[in-house]
Amino acid sequence: MRSLRILRWLPFVVMLGVVLTDLLAGENLVFLPLLTLGPAFASVSGGVRRTAAVGAVGLALCVLMAVYNDLLFTFENNLTVVSIVGVTAASMLASRLRLRRERELASVRQVAEAAQRVLLRPVPRRAGDLQVALSYTSAAAEAQIGGDLYEIVTTPHGVRLLIGDVQGKGLAAVETAAWVLGAFREAAYDEADPADIGERLEASLARHLGGEQFVTAIVAEIHETEMTLVNFGHPAPLLIRADGTLSTAEPPDPGLPLGLGALESAAVKTHRVPFGSGDRILFFTDGVIEARNGRGEFYPLEARAWLLRRDDPQAGLDALRADLVQHTGGPLLDDAAMLLLHRPSE
Repeated sequence: MRSLRILRWLPFVVMLGVVLTDLLAGENLVFLPLLTLGPAFASVSGGVRRTAAVGAVGLALCVLMAVYNDLLFTFENNLTVVSIVGVTAASMLASRLRLRRERELASVRQVAEAAQRVLLRPVPRRAGDLQVALSYTSAAAEAQIGGDLYEIVTTPHGVRLLIGDVQGKGLAAVETAAWVLGAFREAAYDEADPADIGERLEASLARHLGGEQFVTAIVAEIHETEMTLVNFGHPAPLLIRADGTLSTAEPPDPGLPLGLGALESAAVKTHRVPFGSGDRILFFTDGVIEARNGRGEFYPLEARAWLLRRDDPQAGLDALRADLVQHTGGPLLDDAAMLLLHRPSE
């Protein structure tokens, strides 16, 4: 808001500065052509009418100063008047085009938000006996969705979740993410074994993807004291025990990313990790651990895991996301999704 107010007053400040400079310089130096800066700056933040008004003020100041300097109707002053009128007209056109672009951008954002609500539905704050927190940051400057995906559902087989990362960016990545999520939402209710869910996802992507495209993903099923994981080439989740100890749930035999199953005939393998009372587990995409600061250092996720131990899991995850953005010092270069599960102590 402060920067916007500065931009709105900048044209008048500039023109006032030009007039004062011209008065102090005397008759030998004339700075009136610089009054064209007023409408030029006005087009950056103002509308067409405001830009025209600023141009009219600049033209009035030019005439008054010409009378004061005894330059009215001289060639130099006539040229300045024509310059102000021309720059004002061009600035009005630029302002109109800018406003049209802003309206188009607002419409695109509305479409992106609608797509996000359909594609990446808000996760429940509770699933079974678990507390759930979510953070999603898109690397696209003007969008809220990207190639990262997540879902958590409560099924007759228990709480099941998916987190994944589509190779590539842009609309093609979003389309693939939609395909994976649709297949998971069906399979999560139909299949009794998490490995079978992975097989369904692989079969679905085999019909959709081409070439060497792939999706890294984890399918998880949470039980009373443990969870079953199926890892398809995705970063292993970070497990935070009730006593504060950290470990990564590395699979003993990592599988290939989804979409590359034809390269390996072996069946999808599951592995189990303890997940008891008071434990937390953070699922994330590689946009988190591959985020770099100005010195090229990766984000130290394990060193920042203490941020996740707040009573409210969402508050802890929000603090971690803020620390991640602070680490990079600017926009992320890749999408970053984080899903935190907490089993409260009884």
